[in-house]
Amino acid sequence: MRILFLSNVNSIHTKRWIFSLAERGIEICLFSLEESTHSDYEISQNITIINGRFKNDSTKDGKISKITLLKYLPKLIKTIKVFKPNLIHAHYATSYGLLGSLCGFHPYIISVWGSDIYDFPNISPIHKTLLKFNFKKADYILSTSHIMAKETYKYTSKPIGITPFGVDTDLFKKTVTYKSDEFIVGNVKTLSPIYGIDILIKAFAKVFANNPDQKMRLVIVGDGPNKDDYINLTKELKIEKLVDFKGKIPNNELAEKCYNKFSVSVSLSLSESFGVVAVEAMACECPVIVSDADGFTEIVEDGKTGFIVPKRNIEATSNAIQRFIDNPSLRESMGKQGRERVLELYDWQNNVTKMFDIYTNIIKQK
Repeated sequence: MRILFLSNVNSIHTKRWIFSLAERGIEICLFSLEESTHSDYEISQNITIINGRFKNDSTKDGKISKITLLKYLPKLIKTIKVFKPNLIHAHYATSYGLLGSLCGFHPYIISVWGSDIYDFPNISPIHKTLLKFNFKKADYILSTSHIMAKETYKYTSKPIGITPFGVDTDLFKKTVTYKSDEFIVGNVKTLSPIYGIDILIKAFAKVFANNPDQKMRLVIVGDGPNKDDYINLTKELKIEKLVDFKGKIPNNELAEKCYNKFSVSVSLSLSESFGVVAVEAMACECPVIVSDADGFTEIVEDGKTGFIVPKRNIEATSNAIQRFIDNPSLRESMGKQGRERVLELYDWQNNVTKMFDIYTNIIKQK
């Protein structure tokens, strides 16, 4: 089986898909508009990388114009002739989706990722038309969540398959019982406004004010453009000594260094297509508090595996954190139920098997 992927070579999501599929014996050619910054692709004989050179073609915000994309179409067509794929799979419905739509190859799959559905079509009527055009050209459409599929149906009437982006449950699991008298609130996200980290900091400050005798700490893992703003916010609230900014930690170290030490993992995104951080935490038997962003509400069972709070709501977030302080047994009971839910729905190997079966069925139909 030979699959031509159209996707960002540097995305952790891309890497997880193609490495796992290559392990199943699929021969993969990855056509990326970006140049690879990683050497780990070289370890697999089943993976070929075709790199782009988009650095000089980017706009001020780092994005690529759709007109600029067209000059890479001949390179893609040449790649198709040389690689001779059984099918093409574009990950992201706009940039890579447009290239796949214009190359004329079938069978052709588009996977939606999030901003390509939630943001792109709202820019202008032209953007909405372009998205509909890409879906019209696709033979199959996939989504990582039911809630994102619902959003996608605004632009197509074609059936949409659900392929969850789960976690490696052998990696993300409870390895130790972290014994500490310190209550640790954790967050793993890019430090930008869309992820509501300022709301979390303010909620944490409120909880600390209500529990002056409780030893507690807020651990923020990740990096991003607003890091200095968040550090200054902790100083304004006079809690800077209670907040640790850990920076970026490799994904394969998050279970040991983060989720297994958190008392509760809190993610307050204003928008979320699929809440993988919640899945990672739940797999480690760490209870979660999440916003009511779409991607989280599908994953978290409110009151069973964690608590769902309204977006931008400091009071509701602090109250949810307080419940875990007042009732420590909730951490264990919700943590265990979270792990069970992940094993049922979001085990990565099961997700890869589903994608493999989709490819096999499509090729057989062809």
